[in-house]
Amino acid sequence: MEDRTLSLVGGVLGILTVATVAGQFLKRHPDTGLNAAAVRTFNLRVRAWWTMCAILATTFFIGRIPTVAMFGFISFVALREFITITPTRLGDHRALFWAFVLFTPLQYVLVGWYKPELFNVLIPVYAFLFVPTRVALSGDFKRYLERVAKIQTGLMICVYCLSFAPALLYLEASKNAGSNYQLLFFFILVVQMGDALQYIWGKLFGRRIIVASISPNRTWEGFLGGVASNTLLGAALWWAIPPFQPWQAAVLALVASVLGFAGGLTMSAIKRDRGVKDYGTLVEGHGGVLDRIDSICFAAPVFYHLAQSILKSLAS
Repeated sequence: MEDRTLSLVGGVLGILTVATVAGQFLKRHPDTGLNAAAVRTFNLRVRAWWTMCAILATTFFIGRIPTVAMFGFISFVALREFITITPTRLGDHRALFWAFVLFTPLQYVLVGWYKPELFNVLIPVYAFLFVPTRVALSGDFKRYLERVAKIQTGLMICVYCLSFAPALLYLEASKNAGSNYQLLFFFILVVQMGDALQYIWGKLFGRRIIVASISPNRTWEGFLGGVASNTLLGAALWWAIPPFQPWQAAVLALVASVLGFAGGLTMSAIKRDRGVKDYGTLVEGHGGVLDRIDSICFAAPVFYHLAQSILKSLAS
Protein backbone atom coordinates (compact mmCIF):
# COMPACT_ATOMS: atom_id res chain seq x y z
CA MET A 1 0.00 0.00 0.00
CA GLU A 2 1.08 3.57 -0.72
CA ASP A 3 2.47 5.91 1.91
CA ARG A 4 -0.60 8.13 1.40
CA THR A 5 -2.91 5.21 2.17
CA LEU A 6 -0.94 4.27 5.25
CA SER A 7 -0.94 7.89 6.41
CA LEU A 8 -4.71 8.15 5.97
CA VAL A 9 -5.38 4.89 7.81
CA GLY A 10 -2.85 5.81 10.48
CA GLY A 11 -4.50 9.18 11.00
CA VAL A 12 -7.89 7.58 11.56
CA LEU A 13 -6.42 5.03 13.96
CA GLY A 14 -4.75 7.91 15.80
CA ILE A 15 -8.09 9.69 16.19
CA LEU A 16 -9.63 6.47 17.50
CA THR A 17 -6.77 6.10 19.98
CA VAL A 18 -7.36 9.59 21.31
CA ALA A 19 -11.11 8.90 21.53
CA THR A 20 -10.44 5.66 23.41
CA VAL A 21 -8.16 7.37 25.94
CA ALA A 22 -10.70 10.18 26.41
CA GLY A 23 -13.53 7.68 26.88
CA GLN A 24 -11.64 5.69 29.48
CA PHE A 25 -10.70 8.87 31.33
CA LEU A 26 -14.34 9.97 31.46
CA LYS A 27 -15.38 6.51 32.61
CA ARG A 28 -12.91 6.56 35.51
CA HIS A 29 -13.77 10.14 36.50
CA PRO A 30 -17.55 10.34 36.89
CA ASP A 31 -17.15 13.67 38.67
CA THR A 32 -16.68 15.48 35.34
CA GLY A 33 -20.41 16.22 35.29
CA LEU A 34 -21.13 14.33 32.07
CA ASN A 35 -24.04 11.89 31.88
CA ALA A 36 -22.81 8.36 32.70
CA ALA A 37 -25.09 6.78 30.08
CA ALA A 38 -23.73 9.13 27.40
CA VAL A 39 -20.14 8.21 28.35
CA ARG A 40 -20.98 4.50 28.18
CA THR A 41 -22.61 4.93 24.76
CA PHE A 42 -19.56 6.86 23.57
CA ASN A 43 -17.21 4.07 24.66
CA LEU A 44 -19.37 1.41 23.00
CA ARG A 45 -19.35 3.36 19.76
CA VAL A 46 -15.59 3.85 19.84
CA ARG A 47 -15.13 0.12 20.45
CA ALA A 48 -17.39 -0.72 17.51
CA TRP A 49 -15.47 1.69 15.27
CA TRP A 50 -12.22 -0.05 16.20
CA THR A 51 -13.72 -3.32 15.01
CA MET A 52 -15.06 -1.87 11.77
CA CYS A 53 -11.85 0.00 10.93
CA ALA A 54 -9.77 -3.11 11.64
CA ILE A 55 -11.91 -5.18 9.26
CA LEU A 56 -11.80 -2.52 6.56
CA ALA A 57 -8.03 -1.97 6.88
CA THR A 58 -7.40 -5.73 6.76
CA THR A 59 -9.33 -6.14 3.52
CA PHE A 60 -7.35 -3.26 2.01
CA PHE A 61 -4.12 -5.15 2.67
CA ILE A 62 -5.52 -8.42 1.30
CA GLY A 63 -6.80 -7.06 -2.01
CA ARG A 64 -9.78 -5.85 -4.01
CA ILE A 65 -11.71 -9.12 -4.27
CA PRO A 66 -11.87 -9.69 -0.48
CA THR A 67 -12.99 -6.08 -0.08
CA VAL A 68 -15.79 -6.60 -2.60
CA ALA A 69 -16.73 -9.86 -0.84
CA MET A 70 -16.83 -8.06 2.52
CA PHE A 71 -19.23 -5.45 1.16
CA GLY A 72 -21.31 -8.24 -0.36
CA PHE A 73 -21.63 -9.88 3.05
CA ILE A 74 -22.59 -6.53 4.60
CA SER A 75 -25.28 -6.10 1.93
CA PHE A 76 -26.65 -9.57 2.67
CA VAL A 77 -26.89 -8.81 6.41
CA ALA A 78 -28.36 -5.35 5.81
CA LEU A 79 -31.01 -6.71 3.44
CA ARG A 80 -31.90 -9.36 6.01
CA GLU A 81 -32.32 -6.66 8.67
CA PHE A 82 -34.47 -4.58 6.34
CA ILE A 83 -36.75 -7.49 5.44
CA THR A 84 -36.98 -8.63 9.08
CA ILE A 85 -38.65 -5.43 10.28
CA THR A 86 -41.22 -5.41 7.47
CA PRO A 87 -44.14 -7.86 7.25
CA THR A 88 -43.95 -10.63 4.66
CA ARG A 89 -46.43 -13.16 3.38
CA LEU A 90 -45.93 -16.68 2.12
CA GLY A 91 -46.25 -15.43 -1.44
CA ASP A 92 -43.13 -13.26 -0.99
CA HIS A 93 -40.78 -16.01 0.10
CA ARG A 94 -39.67 -17.27 -3.29
CA ALA A 95 -39.06 -13.75 -4.56
CA LEU A 96 -37.01 -13.10 -1.41
CA PHE A 97 -35.11 -16.35 -1.95
CA TRP A 98 -33.93 -15.16 -5.36
CA ALA A 99 -33.17 -11.70 -4.00
CA PHE A 100 -30.79 -13.21 -1.45
CA VAL A 101 -29.20 -16.09 -3.36
CA LEU A 102 -29.11 -14.69 -6.90
CA PHE A 103 -29.33 -10.92 -7.23
CA THR A 104 -27.30 -9.94 -4.16
CA PRO A 105 -24.23 -12.12 -4.89
CA LEU A 106 -24.48 -11.56 -8.64
CA GLN A 107 -24.38 -7.77 -8.14
CA TYR A 108 -21.05 -8.10 -6.33
CA VAL A 109 -19.68 -10.65 -8.79
CA LEU A 110 -20.26 -8.08 -11.53
CA VAL A 111 -18.59 -5.38 -9.41
CA GLY A 112 -15.57 -7.63 -8.76
CA TRP A 113 -15.45 -8.51 -12.46
CA TYR A 114 -15.93 -4.77 -13.07
CA LYS A 115 -18.68 -4.88 -15.62
CA PRO A 116 -20.33 -1.46 -15.05
CA GLU A 117 -22.60 -1.91 -18.04
CA LEU A 118 -24.11 -4.88 -16.16
CA PHE A 119 -24.01 -3.96 -12.46
CA ASN A 120 -25.51 -0.57 -13.29
CA VAL A 121 -28.72 -2.23 -14.53
CA LEU A 122 -28.93 -5.67 -12.89
CA ILE A 123 -31.13 -4.63 -9.96
CA PRO A 124 -32.99 -1.50 -11.20
CA VAL A 125 -33.98 -3.27 -14.43
CA TYR A 126 -33.84 -7.06 -14.22
CA ALA A 127 -34.49 -7.57 -10.50
CA PHE A 128 -37.20 -4.92 -10.52
CA LEU A 129 -38.97 -6.78 -13.34
CA PHE A 130 -38.43 -10.20 -11.78
CA VAL A 131 -39.69 -9.43 -8.25
CA PRO A 132 -43.25 -8.26 -9.12
CA THR A 133 -43.63 -11.12 -11.59
CA ARG A 134 -42.53 -13.74 -9.08
CA VAL A 135 -44.79 -12.34 -6.36
CA ALA A 136 -47.74 -12.26 -8.78
CA LEU A 137 -47.12 -15.91 -9.67
CA SER A 138 -47.76 -16.83 -6.03
CA GLY A 139 -51.40 -15.85 -6.51
CA ASP A 140 -51.47 -13.73 -3.35
CA PHE A 141 -52.74 -10.25 -4.24
CA LYS A 142 -53.24 -8.85 -0.73
CA ARG A 143 -51.16 -5.66 -0.32
CA TYR A 144 -49.39 -6.74 -3.52
CA LEU A 145 -48.01 -3.32 -4.42
CA GLU A 146 -46.78 -2.65 -0.87
CA ARG A 147 -45.03 -6.02 -0.64
CA VAL A 148 -43.31 -5.67 -4.01
CA ALA A 149 -42.19 -2.12 -3.23
CA LYS A 150 -40.70 -3.31 0.07
CA ILE A 151 -38.53 -5.96 -1.59
CA GLN A 152 -37.48 -3.60 -4.37
CA THR A 153 -36.60 -0.86 -1.89
CA GLY A 154 -34.51 -3.25 0.18
CA LEU A 155 -32.61 -4.45 -2.88
CA MET A 156 -32.05 -0.92 -4.12
CA ILE A 157 -30.75 0.54 -0.84
CA CYS A 158 -28.99 -2.41 0.79
CA VAL A 159 -27.49 -4.07 -2.28
CA TYR A 160 -27.46 -1.88 -5.38
CA CYS A 161 -26.49 1.42 -3.77
CA LEU A 162 -23.92 -0.06 -1.38
CA SER A 163 -22.20 -1.98 -4.20
CA PHE A 164 -20.94 1.32 -5.64
CA ALA A 165 -18.62 1.73 -2.63
CA PRO A 166 -16.28 -1.17 -3.55
CA ALA A 167 -16.73 -0.24 -7.22
CA LEU A 168 -14.55 2.80 -6.40
CA LEU A 169 -11.61 0.38 -6.23
CA TYR A 170 -11.86 -0.13 -9.99
CA LEU A 171 -11.87 3.49 -11.12
CA GLU A 172 -8.66 4.58 -12.81
CA ALA A 173 -7.82 7.18 -10.18
CA SER A 174 -4.14 7.39 -11.09
CA LYS A 175 -1.14 5.27 -12.02
CA ASN A 176 -0.52 4.60 -8.33
CA ALA A 177 -1.89 1.23 -7.21
CA GLY A 178 -2.95 2.45 -3.80
CA SER A 179 -4.99 5.42 -5.01
CA ASN A 180 -8.16 3.36 -5.37
CA TYR A 181 -7.98 2.25 -1.75
CA GLN A 182 -7.40 5.84 -0.72
CA LEU A 183 -10.51 6.92 -2.63
CA LEU A 184 -12.68 4.27 -0.95
CA PHE A 185 -11.26 5.11 2.47
CA PHE A 186 -11.75 8.83 1.81
CA PHE A 187 -15.38 8.16 0.84
CA ILE A 188 -16.18 6.19 3.99
CA LEU A 189 -14.32 8.71 6.14
CA VAL A 190 -16.14 11.80 4.84
CA VAL A 191 -19.54 10.08 5.03
CA GLN A 192 -19.04 9.00 8.63
CA MET A 193 -17.40 12.27 9.65
CA GLY A 194 -20.32 14.09 8.04
CA ASP A 195 -22.71 12.24 10.35
CA ALA A 196 -20.52 12.88 13.39
CA LEU A 197 -19.99 16.58 12.66
CA GLN A 198 -23.71 17.15 12.04
CA TYR A 199 -24.42 15.53 15.40
CA ILE A 200 -21.80 17.66 17.19
CA TRP A 201 -22.95 20.92 15.60
CA GLY A 202 -26.54 20.01 16.39
CA LYS A 203 -25.75 19.36 20.05
CA LEU A 204 -23.79 22.60 20.37
CA PHE A 205 -25.94 25.02 18.38
CA GLY A 206 -29.06 23.15 17.27
CA ARG A 207 -32.31 25.07 17.63
CA ARG A 208 -34.51 24.50 14.59
CA ILE A 209 -35.45 20.83 14.08
CA ILE A 210 -35.74 19.76 10.44
CA VAL A 211 -38.36 16.99 10.76
CA ALA A 212 -39.41 16.54 14.38
CA SER A 213 -41.73 13.61 13.71
CA ILE A 214 -38.96 11.53 12.10
CA SER A 215 -35.65 12.63 13.58
CA PRO A 216 -35.91 15.08 16.50
CA ASN A 217 -32.12 15.25 16.88
CA ARG A 218 -31.47 16.59 13.37
CA THR A 219 -31.41 20.38 13.22
CA TRP A 220 -30.73 22.91 10.48
CA GLU A 221 -27.78 24.28 12.45
CA GLY A 222 -26.33 20.79 12.79
CA PHE A 223 -26.89 20.01 9.12
CA LEU A 224 -25.39 23.23 7.75
CA GLY A 225 -22.50 23.32 10.24
CA GLY A 226 -21.69 19.66 9.69
CA VAL A 227 -21.80 19.90 5.89
CA ALA A 228 -19.64 23.03 5.86
CA SER A 229 -16.99 21.65 8.24
CA ASN A 230 -16.93 18.28 6.48
CA THR A 231 -16.45 20.03 3.14
CA LEU A 232 -13.41 21.78 4.58
CA LEU A 233 -12.16 18.45 5.92
CA GLY A 234 -12.49 16.94 2.45
CA ALA A 235 -10.52 19.80 0.93
CA ALA A 236 -7.81 19.36 3.59
CA LEU A 237 -7.49 15.66 2.68
CA TRP A 238 -7.11 16.24 -1.07
CA TRP A 239 -3.49 14.97 -0.90
CA ALA A 240 -4.80 11.50 -0.06
CA ILE A 241 -6.74 11.00 -3.30
CA PRO A 242 -4.58 11.88 -6.31
CA PRO A 243 -5.19 13.26 -8.91
CA PHE A 244 -8.13 15.18 -7.35
CA GLN A 245 -7.55 18.86 -6.62
CA PRO A 246 -8.58 20.50 -3.30
CA TRP A 247 -11.81 21.97 -4.71
CA GLN A 248 -12.75 18.62 -6.26
CA ALA A 249 -12.14 16.80 -2.98
CA ALA A 250 -14.29 19.46 -1.27
CA VAL A 251 -17.13 18.87 -3.74
CA LEU A 252 -16.93 15.11 -3.17
CA ALA A 253 -17.09 15.61 0.61
CA LEU A 254 -19.98 18.07 0.23
CA VAL A 255 -22.00 15.61 -1.85
CA ALA A 256 -21.20 12.75 0.54
CA SER A 257 -22.39 14.84 3.51
CA VAL A 258 -25.68 15.85 1.90
CA LEU A 259 -26.48 12.37 0.60
CA GLY A 260 -25.44 10.82 3.90
CA PHE A 261 -27.93 13.09 5.65
CA ALA A 262 -30.62 12.02 3.15
CA GLY A 263 -29.86 8.36 3.85
CA GLY A 264 -30.04 8.75 7.60
CA LEU A 265 -33.30 10.69 7.42
CA THR A 266 -34.93 8.25 4.99
CA MET A 267 -33.99 5.17 6.99
CA SER A 268 -35.19 6.87 10.18
CA ALA A 269 -38.56 7.41 8.49
CA ILE A 270 -38.76 3.68 7.73
CA LYS A 271 -37.94 2.82 11.36
CA ARG A 272 -40.63 5.20 12.60
CA ASP A 273 -43.11 3.61 10.22
CA ARG A 274 -42.27 0.14 11.53
CA GLY A 275 -42.13 1.26 15.18
CA VAL A 276 -38.56 0.12 15.87
CA LYS A 277 -35.55 1.94 17.34
CA ASP A 278 -32.83 0.07 15.44
CA TYR A 279 -32.67 -2.29 12.49
CA GLY A 280 -30.81 -4.85 14.58
CA THR A 281 -28.39 -5.48 17.45
CA LEU A 282 -25.46 -7.08 15.62
CA VAL A 283 -23.04 -4.19 16.23
CA GLU A 284 -22.84 -3.41 19.96
CA GLY A 285 -23.27 0.30 20.57
CA HIS A 286 -24.39 0.95 17.01
CA GLY A 287 -27.65 -0.97 16.58
CA GLY A 288 -27.82 -3.05 13.42
CA VAL A 289 -25.53 -3.05 10.40
CA LEU A 290 -28.07 -1.03 8.43
CA ASP A 291 -28.09 1.63 11.15
CA ARG A 292 -24.39 2.21 10.45
CA ILE A 293 -24.37 2.06 6.65
CA ASP A 294 -27.57 3.97 5.79
CA SER A 295 -25.54 7.11 5.01
CA ILE A 296 -23.01 5.13 2.96
CA CYS A 297 -25.78 3.46 0.94
CA PHE A 298 -27.29 6.75 -0.20
CA ALA A 299 -23.99 8.49 -0.85
CA ALA A 300 -22.14 5.66 -2.66
CA PRO A 301 -23.73 5.73 -6.15
CA VAL A 302 -23.66 9.54 -6.43
CA PHE A 303 -20.07 9.72 -5.10
CA TYR A 304 -19.01 7.00 -7.56
CA HIS A 305 -20.53 8.69 -10.61
CA LEU A 306 -19.25 12.12 -9.59
CA ALA A 307 -15.72 10.78 -9.00
CA GLN A 308 -15.88 8.97 -12.33
CA SER A 309 -16.94 12.14 -14.14
CA ILE A 310 -14.14 14.19 -12.54
CA LEU A 311 -11.55 11.57 -13.44
CA LYS A 312 -12.76 11.49 -17.05
CA SER A 313 -12.54 15.27 -17.27
CA LEU A 314 -9.00 15.19 -15.87
CA ALA A 315 -7.97 12.53 -18.36
CA SER A 316 -9.35 14.41 -21.38
